Amino acid sequence: MAGALTAAPAPTAPAATGGARLVPGLLLACGLAGFAAVTWLVGWRQGFLWLIGLGYGMLLSAAAFGFTTGWRVWITRRDPVGILAQFLAIAVAMLLSVPLLAAHPELEGADGPLSISLLVGSFVFGAAMQVADGCGSGTLYKAGLGHPISLAVLPAFVIGSFLGAAQIPAWLALGALPPVDLVQRFGAGATLAMQLGALGLLGAIVWRFRGNQPSRWRGGTIWWAAIGLALLAAANLVVGGQPWGIVYGLGLWGAKIVQALGVDLSGNAYWGLPAQQAQLHSSLLADNTSITDLGLFLGALIAATRKRKACPSVPATRRQWIASIVAGVVLGYTSRIAFGCNIGAYFSGIATGSLHGWIWFGCAFAGSLVGVRLRHGLGMRD
Repeated sequence: MAGALTAAPAPTAPAATGGARLVPGLLLACGLAGFAAVTWLVGWRQGFLWLIGLGYGMLLSAAAFGFTTGWRVWITRRDPVGILAQFLAIAVAMLLSVPLLAAHPELEGADGPLSISLLVGSFVFGAAMQVADGCGSGTLYKAGLGHPISLAVLPAFVIGSFLGAAQIPAWLALGALPPVDLVQRFGAGATLAMQLGALGLLGAIVWRFRGNQPSRWRGGTIWWAAIGLALLAAANLVVGGQPWGIVYGLGLWGAKIVQALGVDLSGNAYWGLPAQQAQLHSSLLADNTSITDLGLFLGALIAATRKRKACPSVPATRRQWIASIVAGVVLGYTSRIAFGCNIGAYFSGIATGSLHGWIWFGCAFAGSLVGVRLRHGLGMRD
């Protein structure tokens, strides 16, 4: 009797292993089928952007490449790896993107106005992302891999992004200067020299004040992911004609939901603009940012299931859940009035030579110093 009971579970182990190996393959097949469907419905360009989005999600998830976490662990433990990997990604993307922008004026950089809303929005965003444990890309890829809090934060982010976009004109009325495009003002060579020098200096400072504890990231995965993300971002610029972004797509999802509920947005100062009305009445798949966001979501799930890290258990108190969801609304709102998140403003802004990207980075990092304190006050772990 005892021998029979001991032997019974044995045949189920290979089946479970086989099933675990089958799921990533099925999801990858879904991703390729998505490419075929998107290409059939809206064209080759959107199909390639879908693939680029899949690549974003797979790299972010596989390397746990987090902008929010990278800043936080340097603040709390002086672990420099996350921030240095970000600088590497931005530098490689810049080396590819700046010459392209200089040679092809039809391509768009991630330019944003120098406004009061930029200062306020980026600072508050930096604080809120530490509470929510994710910026735009972090929330999207963690939701894709089934992180329960990020799954709750994502719809809140969508709501906030819609509301923030709706009020952009009012914020700009408080005071704004035109965008400063360093490539147009100084040329490709000078822009590269200035910005690479600034990244090198910041990297040296981060390294100089590093701590003695083992890094959160081991091995070379995060460095290869940084280079991969940079290559995909350059491909995004070439294929889509614009840099990698996150939050516009989320705000558009919110606007489409509101419109589907019967609300007329044609009178809104932002969503009523002809360009936005055209987006609202077009397929979601036709929007460049939306298609890469959707691909990123699925790509993160593919990588997570392959590494068996999908749907992690994350214990949290009711207060932490509420704080995270509120932070999600704040993230969406402030990223729109600050003209981007860690991707659209910090990563793509600097990589394409926009001065607002540097300002966003400084203000958001200062906000993260506050956000880390708030996070600790809520009893959340690093």
